[in-house]
Amino acid sequence: MIIIKLGGSVISDKGKPYSFDRETVEEIADEIARFYPDEDFIIVHGGGSYGHPLAREYGIREGIEPNPELKRIGFSRVHQAMLELNDKIMDILLEKRLPAFSVSTSSVFITQDGSVAYGDVEVIKRLISLRFIPVLFGDVAVDLEKGIDILSGDQIITYLAKMLRPSKVVFLMDVDGIYDGKPDEGSLLWEIKVEEIEGLISKLSGSAGIDVTGGIANKLREAREIAQFSEVWFVNGRIPGRLGGAVLGEGTGTRIPKTS
Repeated sequence: MIIIKLGGSVISDKGKPYSFDRETVEEIADEIARFYPDEDFIIVHGGGSYGHPLAREYGIREGIEPNPELKRIGFSRVHQAMLELNDKIMDILLEKRLPAFSVSTSSVFITQDGSVAYGDVEVIKRLISLRFIPVLFGDVAVDLEKGIDILSGDQIITYLAKMLRPSKVVFLMDVDGIYDGKPDEGSLLWEIKVEEIEGLISKLSGSAGIDVTGGIANKLREAREIAQFSEVWFVNGRIPGRLGGAVLGEGTGTRIPKTS
């Protein structure tokens, strides 16, 4: 089993609200189709220009307070925006004859302290056994302490990796992988050991931009956890062939080996 993360920066232009890169998603779907049904897949996509701007506007990360009346409206608006994006991705996957099945994140996960406190993965396991491709997405979530919060696609993948132990997790980005600085200044890191991640996070902190889920530093924190269970790849989802290379284990990008 392989978990694929469609980063928000790959499927949309985060600077343009409600933008969607249909051509790139079609190319990604074509690559997945090369390996299915010989390989099982789970797809998780980010919020891109659909979820993040609204989440910031309504301050969803702050919780239900202050102004719970407004927060409840914002909570629902973010969720509806994510359903709209998910629908566009689902249409493409189904057009490519991939048996994708959407699983609404906010219906199966509860958060606490910035991570998944509970997740019902039984339906996901059953879908995979029936040869479906479950599709989840970053979304709002009910939170045990704050009332409401944002659950990122990266956090979802960490939980799924722990529970399902995929052979690898592939993060699709709009750059070639993880760099030791800004992509236009630093060097691409072909392999990162888990023990090197903390130092790299310190070096890269502050690169989150508009991303309310933590940007590249958060991805590295999640990758550190995922590597306990699965090999991790970061590759450029906008370049055809990069996803396939990671699936085959010979791609261009950044690899984090499984630790055990």
